[in-house]
Amino acid sequence: MSSCTFSIPFEGTPDKVLIKARFAVESQGGTFTGDTNAGEFAVTAFGNSIAGSYTVAGQNMNIIITDKPFMIPCSMIEGFLKSQLTK
Repeated sequence: MSSCTFSIPFEGTPDKVLIKARFAVESQGGTFTGDTNAGEFAVTAFGNSIAGSYTVAGQNMNIIITDKPFMIPCSMIEGFLKSQLTK
């Protein structure tokens, strides 16, 4: 399992982006814990675990994926999260 790191800029308050992040993870059957400063999440995709953590700094959500299947590229995870958090 490999890892990746990326940052997603957002508009509005950290509370609003966290609501979106929590929904994106939990709507896929995952778990999401944390607050407007930092937290962790985990979800299963294609029978494999994707897990990571986040921190919020200003208008950026910094994400570290600590566990993901080799076959799912970081760019796919980043693209999915960006589409969920910036709409």
